[in-house]
Amino acid sequence: MNAALRSVPPVAGRTSTSGRAPLLPLRLASVLAAVSAVACLANILVPDLLSGTAVMNGSAKGTSLVSLVVAVPLLAVFSWRAHLGSTHALVLSTGATAYLLYNSVLFLFATPFNQAFLLYVAMLGLAAWSLVGQSLALWTRVDELATDVPRWVAGYVWLVVALNAIAWLARVVPATLDEDPTAWLAGTGLTTNPVIAQDLALWLPLMAWLGWGVWRSRPWMVALAAAGLVFWVVEFLGIAVDQWWGHQADPSSGWASSGAVPVFVALTIVGLAPTIRLFHAVPDRSHTHLRQGERHER
Repeated sequence: MNAALRSVPPVAGRTSTSGRAPLLPLRLASVLAAVSAVACLANILVPDLLSGTAVMNGSAKGTSLVSLVVAVPLLAVFSWRAHLGSTHALVLSTGATAYLLYNSVLFLFATPFNQAFLLYVAMLGLAAWSLVGQSLALWTRVDELATDVPRWVAGYVWLVVALNAIAWLARVVPATLDEDPTAWLAGTGLTTNPVIAQDLALWLPLMAWLGWGVWRSRPWMVALAAAGLVFWVVEFLGIAVDQWWGHQADPSSGWASSGAVPVFVALTIVGLAPTIRLFHAVPDRSHTHLRQGERHER
């Protein structure tokens, strides 16, 4: 079992702060929310904007819907609260930014070029730079934990990483050995798979590393892992919706299944438990210093 409270020694050049989070990345996050809302509305409402296969168009619209009604409001509300000093809000806005970054890549590379291309590019750029700034803000702000972190949360992170990696490699490895390596992409209109590419190259290694930080109760890594789990929860919900919409658009396609919908809804619900556990392990600076101020006045 972990100790009741662990903290890491100060890192050279790193200082904790109880003040406001850096304004620039959160301003970028606010612009990202607006740009993402316009791009997602265009994907859903503009006729013939999406010109891919029916199943991929449906999937993109499902992703756009979840981005519009979940990720964008999270980002719009909590990026400002994060600037005012709430570490919990910073965790939530960072997770929402990561989700929009992930899916901006899909809008750019899993949909044929269209009139919204520059909106997708703006989403990608704003999300990338904002995520860097917010992650650095968490790194400098969180130098202790409010409660201990049970190691089963790290086990959950590693389990999701491992199952995801196995699922992707089970598709990719046989395809690379096939005489026609793109045959498995039939029906998608894609020449490669940007989901698998960014998962294997970036997101899964990153989450595996953050899982190690959770295992060792490294405070700033716990905070980043909490943001990563927020991203996962929204993404699980997004997959459920994009699978439903893709299946409705083309019931004959094997790339979207109504049977996957309850599975990913269940994963969304299950993912809330470790997310909430890490969330409460991260001290909310704004509340902490408000209580300290009240004690000082008394």
